[in-house]
Amino acid sequence: MAQAHNFQELEETMEALVHFINSSKPENQLRLVRDEQQAFFDRHVETKKIVTQILQDVAQTEESVGQRLLDMEEQKNQGERELENLEEQLRQYTARSQITDSELQFLQREFENLRNTEHELQTLQQEVDEDTTEVIPSAIYVAQLYYKVTKIKWEHDTEPHILKGVHYGADLATPINIDTAVRTRTDISDQLWSFVSTEW
Repeated sequence: MAQAHNFQELEETMEALVHFINSSKPENQLRLVRDEQQAFFDRHVETKKIVTQILQDVAQTEESVGQRLLDMEEQKNQGERELENLEEQLRQYTARSQITDSELQFLQREFENLRNTEHELQTLQQEVDEDTTEVIPSAIYVAQLYYKVTKIKWEHDTEPHILKGVHYGADLATPINIDTAVRTRTDISDQLWSFVSTEW
């Protein structure tokens, strides 16, 4: 009985299996699997394209960034060179400015000295003008007085130790040429007084 029952269950199971196989249609399952596999392959190809494009974009970005870094480094180096040049020019201008300041101070001192000298010369000129106004007429008067008394007319463009002139006597003119370096003052005085007439 048990065997008959088991056989019956087996038979029912087999019928159900046959029914399942007949109703499942393996071609549809295979087609479905194939379509899913094709969709997966298409997604794989698309993903590969996207990943390849991303990698290319990353490579280009890295190359562009690298080039920009090189350009920025070159600009930095050029900026440092220009800064060094400007600092050198500033040092030169500062040195020139200091030299110019020194020269300007020297010229200002020279100008002050010249102005003081000019002031002294103006003062001296005023004194000379005053002395000339007062002294020369009196010197001329004294020279004329000496000539009236001694009748001697002196030459003034001689050497310092030579007395040279002419004595105009009543009858003749006598030249005078005395070297004061070789004669005493007494001898010179006596000779000159010998020209003076004692007649009044």
